[in-house]
Amino acid sequence: MRSTLIDIARESGVSTATVDRVLNDRAGVSDRTRTIVLDTARRLGYFGTTSASSDKIRLDFVLPIGTNSFILNLKSQLERQGAAHESVSFTMHTVEGFNPISLAQKLMELKQTTQGVALIAQDHPAVREAMRALHDSGIKVVTLVSDILHVSRSGYVGIDNRAAGRLAGYLLGRLLPSKEPRKIALFAGSLSYRGHEEREMGFRHIISEEFPHLEIVELREIRDDRSRAYEEAAALLKRHPDLAGVYNIGGGNSGIGQAINETGKQKSIIFIGHELTDNSKALLISGTMDAVIDQNPRVEAREAISMLVNAITEKSFEYHAPRLQVVFRENIPEL
Repeated sequence: MRSTLIDIARESGVSTATVDRVLNDRAGVSDRTRTIVLDTARRLGYFGTTSASSDKIRLDFVLPIGTNSFILNLKSQLERQGAAHESVSFTMHTVEGFNPISLAQKLMELKQTTQGVALIAQDHPAVREAMRALHDSGIKVVTLVSDILHVSRSGYVGIDNRAAGRLAGYLLGRLLPSKEPRKIALFAGSLSYRGHEEREMGFRHIISEEFPHLEIVELREIRDDRSRAYEEAAALLKRHPDLAGVYNIGGGNSGIGQAINETGKQKSIIFIGHELTDNSKALLISGTMDAVIDQNPRVEAREAISMLVNAITEKSFEYHAPRLQVVFRENIPEL
C-alpha cells in the first residue's frame, strides 16, 4: 500500500500541510525541511519502488545492552530508519553497558568492515583511542546521546545535556515549596557517560544559584537498571524519610517509581526524570512522576544516519538537533 501524507508527516515530524507544500513544490518551506520530507517520502515508497543498489553504504550502530527503555526505543528507530534507506546497509551491535573496554574492542572489530559508526560512547581512554583509530582509517564516527570531546568525529547527535540538567533543577526548585529547606537526591546511570555528568553539573549549578535552600543529600549510580534502581531508591528512602525531591539523570525510572509507591510517598516527593517511554508515561498518569524531560529518538536516529551518509559521500549537511520537551501528565504526546 502506498504511504499517505499522514504517514510522511508523522515520520518527518512536520504537519500534513507542510508535506503537501513540499510534494507540490510550493513555497513557504525551508530547504532543510524540504529535504527531510522528500527523503522520508522516498523511504516510505511514496514515489514508488526503485531498483536496489549493489554498492550500499555500510553503517554500524553500537548501543549498550540493558533494560533502558529509551535505548531500546532508539535501537528500534535506528533499525527502522536504516532499513528504509535504500542506499544503506547496516548492522546493529549491542555491548555490555558501562564497560568501556568491551565498547572499545567492538569498535576495533568494525575497523575493517564499516564506513561509518554511530555509538553511545563512554568517556574513557580506551574508547577515545578506538574512535581515533576509526577516524585514522577513514571511517566516519558519530556520537549519540552522550558526546566525547577532543576526539575527531563527524558530529554529535543529541540534546544539550547540561541544559537538560539545569531544566530539571529549575522544575524541581519551582515545584517544591519556596524558600523552605528540603532534601533532594540524584540518581545517575553512570557518570562515565559525559552526558550524565553534564546533566549533574547543570542540575547542581542551578540549585546552587537559584534554590540554595534545597540540600542534595545523595547521588547514587544505578547503571540504568530497574532492579538496582529499585534497591537504591528503597534504601535511600529509609535513610531519608523526609526526602522531598528526586531527579533521575538516566534510566531506571520504573524502579525508582516502584520504591516511591511502596512507601506511599508519591504525593509528597517531587520526581523528575528523563525520556517518555511506556514506563514513564504510566508513572506520569499515576502521579508518581511529576515531569519527564524528553528527547526524540526518532529524530536522533534520522539525524545520525543522515550525518553519517552525508559525511561518507562528502555532501553538505545541515544538522537539526533534537529539542528538549517537558512532558507533564496533561500534555503526554502519542508515543
